[in-house]
Amino acid sequence: MKHPLVESFERYQQDCSRRTFLQRSFAGIGGMALSQLLGAGRPNTSAALPFLQSQGGLHFPAKAKRIVHLCMAGGPSHLESFDPKPKLDALNGQPFPESFTAGQQLAQLQGSKLIARRSFAKFKPWGQCGTEISEIFPHIGSIADEICVVRSMVTEQINHDPAHAFMNSGSILKGRPSMGSWLLYGLGAESQNLPGYVVMVSRGASSDQPISARQWSAGFLPSKFQGVQFQSKGSAVHYVGSPDGVCQSTQRQVIDEIQRLNGMLREERVDPEIDTRISQYEMAFRMQSSVPELSDMRDEPQHVLDLYGVKHAGDGSFASNCLLARRMLERGVRFVQLYHRGWDHHDNIDKEMPAAAKLTDQASAALVKDLKQRGLLEDTLVIWGGEFGRTPMGQGSGRDHHIKAFSLWMAGAGIKPGIVHGATDELGYASETDIVHVRDLHATLLHQFGIDHARFTTKFQGLDYKLTGVEPAKAIKAIMA
Repeated sequence: MKHPLVESFERYQQDCSRRTFLQRSFAGIGGMALSQLLGAGRPNTSAALPFLQSQGGLHFPAKAKRIVHLCMAGGPSHLESFDPKPKLDALNGQPFPESFTAGQQLAQLQGSKLIARRSFAKFKPWGQCGTEISEIFPHIGSIADEICVVRSMVTEQINHDPAHAFMNSGSILKGRPSMGSWLLYGLGAESQNLPGYVVMVSRGASSDQPISARQWSAGFLPSKFQGVQFQSKGSAVHYVGSPDGVCQSTQRQVIDEIQRLNGMLREERVDPEIDTRISQYEMAFRMQSSVPELSDMRDEPQHVLDLYGVKHAGDGSFASNCLLARRMLERGVRFVQLYHRGWDHHDNIDKEMPAAAKLTDQASAALVKDLKQRGLLEDTLVIWGGEFGRTPMGQGSGRDHHIKAFSLWMAGAGIKPGIVHGATDELGYASETDIVHVRDLHATLLHQFGIDHARFTTKFQGLDYKLTGVEPAKAIKAIMA
């Protein structure tokens, strides 16, 4: 008869062997089967390619290769920028017609006495197309023949952070990928030395809303598709240089050894984050030389600095960020997002909105002009706009948040230039002609990159997710050249 301790030890050995067998079977036989499905474990195959290429390629010919999204954070008023309303001006100071607002969602004006507020800005036709644009945006007016103004935007979220999330990801739920991450996931990055998705933030003179880093999150996609925030002032990336006393050759040896260990780990388990770790270590090493070269704008001629209105390159201004964005696009960055905080005008709109326009108008137009003269505009999509609009009713000396109507403009990459799409009602309260939902904007963006939004999905928690969600969405063919 065996001693109880001996029996216990033998059972432990058997159990351990079973666990080891099952574990190795999963990572071995099961892993081999899974790798066949995912394309893993085979060098230079579709596993290393962008998702759409591994699925057979683009759905139709692409007009865009890269995008710059100029985010006017806070919600600029369409009534003082791109949507003139003479009848609203005539109604100034009078009760706003209840027929427009009955049963409608308002933000801070809910339950208040609603009084019509005229536009403080004057509009005039610009360019050969004659698009009416506010005189507080003279530089954007000067490129009227290059842009498509969309006057019929609508969204679903009436507060800043969820509205930004909805504009970026099509959802207010945390953990959803941003549109920049979707593009990288589908198409991959063109540069091996810089991130494929870069975000920068500048600030206005007045108090403004913070911008959450979740706006450029990769969500449930692998984290290598996440946006990378560059600093607007000083060093674009903190600690990008080698530590004191460490030469690049030594650092290269350390990284090579780390990559070897990560490679061994990748052979044992299927985990996309291991691939992310490997690629990001390599990217970080390459950025030690690429980022300083990118942010060193001493090679930019004075006439280019003057075009953007850059007083001091790298000073954190929107103008400096726009010039840096052009340099990123030239170097293969796929998606650049420039946030400018300072458009939340609940008060003193007649003073603060012109101040915000002055900080952004010239550089926004300069970016379009500069891209065009360099031959980049034809395959670069430019989008300018906020997360929602403002009410035609006054709120003190300003306007409240508004989701039923706002304007934005687009340029380049197969977008028809010199046109206006859609319209709001006579008082600018609601979009009513050729309405463009944020999901339609996403579908249009993907279409210009050669992607059918309805077929561009990824499985997560048993569901097929896509940028445009489950509600109806359509690419706006009327604005496509």
